[in-house]
Amino acid sequence: MKRLAFALPVALTRGVSLRPVRFEASRGPARQRDWGELASKATIVTLFSMMAMRISTDFARTGHVTGLLLVASEALVVVLTVFRRSAGIVDRSLRARILTMMSMFGPPLVRPAVAFVPVTSEAVTVLVSAVGLLIVIIGKLSLGRSFGLTPANRGVVSTGIYQFVRHPIYLGYLITHIGFVLANPLDWNLSVLAAADLALVMRARVEEQTLAKDSTYREYMQRVRFRLVPGLF
Repeated sequence: MKRLAFALPVALTRGVSLRPVRFEASRGPARQRDWGELASKATIVTLFSMMAMRISTDFARTGHVTGLLLVASEALVVVLTVFRRSAGIVDRSLRARILTMMSMFGPPLVRPAVAFVPVTSEAVTVLVSAVGLLIVIIGKLSLGRSFGLTPANRGVVSTGIYQFVRHPIYLGYLITHIGFVLANPLDWNLSVLAAADLALVMRARVEEQTLAKDSTYREYMQRVRFRLVPGLF
């Protein structure tokens, strides 16, 4: 306190302008981000819980396993989203938000088919879904806490399954969605998952625009040429 009292008249005599620090203003954006983060996590948990209840009820009634594999895949989204790492660069554009929302809302809206016959046997749909789930698990183990929904740079990961394609988790999603639609061939399921998957592919492109601001990721893109399917895309 004595030093401050002494420094004030000295600063004034030297023509130094002392401006008060506005702590409240500086905290405003951070508080908004905190509330936005909390809201997104709450939404994800709510949507997942609704989907899990529908599919669990169907499993208790029919014994079909394919839907449970989709629940397991989406459960990983919930867990890693809740414990994700803070991002250094985040794309908060309207385009990124819309694509993220569309890709996120698709799977929780699916419905088990009650009166429809599966396109193929359950053994096949379980195998397809299991392959997709395995890819998702391996991808998320490689990614760890760098996982996120909104396009952002939470650290560049180039090891594990990321040595083969740049978005292996998205590939796993697509495969599990195919397995689910084969087991539950409703027009509704096909529509919502097709829309979600189209948004997912577009989101991958937007995400890379954000990540490409990092020279490390640009080098990674040169090494790993394909986004989802080796040799195709």
